Amino acid sequence: LRKRKMSLFDAERLATRDLIDRYDAHAPRYTSYPTAVQFTPAVGAETWGEWLATAPRDQAVSLYLHIPFCKRLCWYCGCNTRAVNRTGVIVSYVDLLLREADLVLARMKGPVRVGSIHLGGGTPNMLPPAELERLYAGLAARFDLGDCFEVAAELDPEVLTPEWMEAAGRIGLSRASLGVQDLSPRVQAAVNRPETFDSIQAAVEGLRTQGVTSVNLDLMYGLPLQTVENLINTLGRVTTLSPERIALFGYAHVPWMKPHQKLIDAAALPDAEARFAQSQAASRYLAAKGWQAIGLDHFALPHDSMAAAARSGRLHRNFQGYTTDAASVLIGLGASSISRTPMGFVQNHAQERDWRAAVGAGDLPVARGVALNPRDAFIGAIIERLMCDFQVDVPALAHAHGRGPADTDPAWPRLARFQDDGLITVEAGRVSVSPRGRPFVRAVCAAFDPHTVGEGRHARVV
Repeated sequence: LRKRKMSLFDAERLATRDLIDRYDAHAPRYTSYPTAVQFTPAVGAETWGEWLATAPRDQAVSLYLHIPFCKRLCWYCGCNTRAVNRTGVIVSYVDLLLREADLVLARMKGPVRVGSIHLGGGTPNMLPPAELERLYAGLAARFDLGDCFEVAAELDPEVLTPEWMEAAGRIGLSRASLGVQDLSPRVQAAVNRPETFDSIQAAVEGLRTQGVTSVNLDLMYGLPLQTVENLINTLGRVTTLSPERIALFGYAHVPWMKPHQKLIDAAALPDAEARFAQSQAASRYLAAKGWQAIGLDHFALPHDSMAAAARSGRLHRNFQGYTTDAASVLIGLGASSISRTPMGFVQNHAQERDWRAAVGAGDLPVARGVALNPRDAFIGAIIERLMCDFQVDVPALAHAHGRGPADTDPAWPRLARFQDDGLITVEAGRVSVSPRGRPFVRAVCAAFDPHTVGEGRHARVV
């Protein structure tokens, strides 16, 4: 019996390895469609101004503010940020954020209702408490925040102070994402991210005291020296804090795009099979503990709004990942931030100095973007449903978007191998991703993507 069990285990491992070999290609994360790779300077500040003037007003917009400052630079980081220790740099940045808001509102010509505010980074809690409150007061003076249902921020527990949390309570912070990654000292040293469980626990408890009702803990797999044991030990500790949400991101090693990642010893990175084992072990652990799997890499307690949105088919995906935010207009402020209207996407200058120069000159600081045509909107809807629900009724979406078979005809031959390998089923144009296929859903989405993507432009699927 033992020999039979071992042979079954070996057979399953070989089957998994074969799937990884077949499908672990480079593919977008599909936080938008078209993806940022398709953004070009042909869509710039003038176009963004025109889109703002015609943006729909029947629904509250979302605000995203990018804070590109950190206490230290974590070597794994793929964000647009830099280490800063001068308060004056941060104060002047807040001045320009509010100036950019003025430039946006001048194009929109009228009151703008805001439904949600998200502070991302970088590390938003690098803002001194007084600057956090000044920034929020400046937004409240410019936008109608009467319908604002959520104020969220991404935070570093190691630099989160009681004073900052008190200021966050005064502005109505309701959701917080705390970076954890991994609690193993060896792994932390390998990515320059020292952090203690005590600081995370103090942050969670302090934020809840200040009225934060949804806490998200961000973890990673695939880090150098990381093992399944590391990851499960980390989960065992952080789940005692009962976070409403847990995000488990795969580390994307792209040193050609993020040169500081060259500081990581590539030889210490787990291979694709080890990464796969880590993500699957973590998923099983969290499911056993009561967290509902959400899309590709999120988990939520059943009572959380994200879990409810997933159950009802109302989950969405944007540049912050999975979200319950259904707003059709997202206004991004700050260096590298991305904005969206039904007309398309734009991105601000990624270099902070270029963003500062443009805003200081009174110009919308847009560097590039992409206009959204009807076909893009249709393909994007297919990809979003696959990423969020693991299933999509293609004919129903085609009818809703007024599109014909030609838009998706190239996808069906590409999907045949997924069907042959048991990763998807296709019935009357309805594509359903099987439990076995879910880790490879980005590759399934890529079958619908007509754009030719360079091999090195995206992270690997596994």
